[in-house]
Amino acid sequence: MSVYTEVGRDQLVAFLGDYAVGELLSYEGISDGIENTNYFVTTDQGQFVLTLFEQHEFGELAYFLDVMTFFYQHDIPSAHPAADKNGDYLKTLCGKPAALVLRLSGRGINSVTTLAQCTAIGDVLGKMHNVGKEFQSRRPTQRGPEWRREIADVVLPLLGVESATILKNELACQAGYQDLDLPTGVTHSDLFRDNALFDGDELKGIIDFYYACDEYLLYDLAVMVNDWCVDESGLIEQSRYQALMTAYIKQRALTESEHADWNLVLRAAALRFWLSRLQDKLFPREGELTQIKDPAAFLKILLQHRDTPLTLDGI
Repeated sequence: MSVYTEVGRDQLVAFLGDYAVGELLSYEGISDGIENTNYFVTTDQGQFVLTLFEQHEFGELAYFLDVMTFFYQHDIPSAHPAADKNGDYLKTLCGKPAALVLRLSGRGINSVTTLAQCTAIGDVLGKMHNVGKEFQSRRPTQRGPEWRREIADVVLPLLGVESATILKNELACQAGYQDLDLPTGVTHSDLFRDNALFDGDELKGIIDFYYACDEYLLYDLAVMVNDWCVDESGLIEQSRYQALMTAYIKQRALTESEHADWNLVLRAAALRFWLSRLQDKLFPREGELTQIKDPAAFLKILLQHRDTPLTLDGI
């Protein structure tokens, strides 16, 4: 979440006029996150998050809003899009597709997690993967192995010798990723600490479903482990890992193939975010409020998985 497109007050007032959400009181840009333009919007009837989609076409966005609505209707604590007076979730603002989403209470986690928070998020992801079996729409992943190879080709000439060697070796190691025999389904695919809102240790809701797609369910879990289970040093720590995984597996047991391919999928998830952060750092986009996250954090995790694989023993 960043601000790449500035929205004027008169433009926002006109936009809100199509909704039954009351009169605009205030709004402010959100600097957290990376991909889209986001504002907090307060009216005399409630609080909302306005998102302008910077990289998605209008026609493809209905899927993401349907995912959000589906999980909300299936008792997963998640952000819910507001419909306009015609019952539509998606509109246009400043020439960009835009959606207004009810703002949840709680805050994203900006520090290392507690064991209770890891337990809560593991539990809810397991529930999401179970109920997601009923979701009918399909969307292929946009940042899978083909994307990783393409971005690697772009960033490789700009890397130092050591990083370039690591990247080439990792791509070779993960060459068979797309052919793994793993359960698939609708995934969040970006469930980082700042995309889950907590009040203390109580999970209030999940936000930012705009990378949702059909993927290996194990990949969704790996993305989460790589972010939620790190300690102050930036490496995955066993007690957080055990808490998250135990809670998840109570909801959805892993298959034998998932046990066998766990390390490879963890590495694929780490590689994906190392590459996307390298891309953002090396080719930054202009914006009023933007945030570029450190690629080295995911290189460190990738190397941990390469050198000291996590096990599922005892979970």
